[in-house]
Amino acid sequence: MKRTFIILLAAFGCVCATCKKTEVPPAETLQSAASFPMGASVSGKLLQENAAYRNVVATEHNSVTAENAMKMNRLHPAADRYDFIEADYIVDFARSQGRKRVHGHTLVWHSFGDIGWVKNFQGDSAAWENLLKTHIQTVAKHFKDKVASWDVVNEAFHDDGTLRVEDKMVNDKKSEGSIWARKLGRDYMARAFRYAHEADPAALLFYNDYGQEYSPSKVKAIEDLVADFKRRGVPIHGIGLQMHTSLNASNDGIANALRRLAATGLKVHISELDVLVSNWRNDPDLVFTDALKQAQREKYKFIAAAYRDNVPAAQRYGITNWNVGDADSWIRSFVKIHDWPLPFDDNYQRKPAYYGLLEGLK
Repeated sequence: MKRTFIILLAAFGCVCATCKKTEVPPAETLQSAASFPMGASVSGKLLQENAAYRNVVATEHNSVTAENAMKMNRLHPAADRYDFIEADYIVDFARSQGRKRVHGHTLVWHSFGDIGWVKNFQGDSAAWENLLKTHIQTVAKHFKDKVASWDVVNEAFHDDGTLRVEDKMVNDKKSEGSIWARKLGRDYMARAFRYAHEADPAALLFYNDYGQEYSPSKVKAIEDLVADFKRRGVPIHGIGLQMHTSLNASNDGIANALRRLAATGLKVHISELDVLVSNWRNDPDLVFTDALKQAQREKYKFIAAAYRDNVPAAQRYGITNWNVGDADSWIRSFVKIHDWPLPFDDNYQRKPAYYGLLEGLK
């Protein structure tokens, strides 16, 4: 009986040892494993109302981005009114948690959501310029010494690398133009960066966009933008690759984009990471199988490792997931796709994707 118990105990120990190869001790977190900041975009409402959500953000991340609370439609809902309540809450939360870094998103964007007053604004080019400058500087000054960095301009290029001005068809899909380019000309971006720098000289300023991993034309447009800004002394410190990506995204494309943008010498931020297992197709009957979980794990691992391998240490501004758990993802709520794109599940438990990300970081 005693010999049988020893054999069973030894067998159990082997099983546990095997488990330890695939699972991580509870004390290890994303922020403790990474040599650069690990972030999440967050909702002020969820931080206030969901204890599990708040706990994951507090323990796993040392950088936060406001998912929506710092966008113009939230902060500046009417021409004569600003609303900083939710954004201030997020900043205060970050500062209360050992001064987590806050990355601001975003000062200028072509997409306004429900902000009709900008679409309907009447005025000459000077009035539009004043609108742009006043918004940027009011927001940047409000968060001065609290927000470490800003996505100053977000998504200014179509996927074919041309500047968003008018709406156009790109790859058989409608791509929105930008009211800022139409009203203020092609150089509005440079002025936006200058206005932000004047308001908060200490803040790091980023250009942020999606699609660099699949559109070399967009990468070239960003490279040219950076080169132009450097020639003219326009303050720019970093580039954000959103990386809303999927299982079928080319690994070579991801690594290439990271290499090319790191070659600019600026800081590189994977700013809005999620990995769709649906490959952007909405299939209500899709099942999150073990095979899909493993494939997602491998993609997260590759992205983290590619970031380490292709971006010099001094240029790594960090990796930020776009929200926390699958239930909170914009892929479900906004894009309306049945998917599980984040490292934590609907109950904020670590998924295989989490362990892939962790392994890639190390």
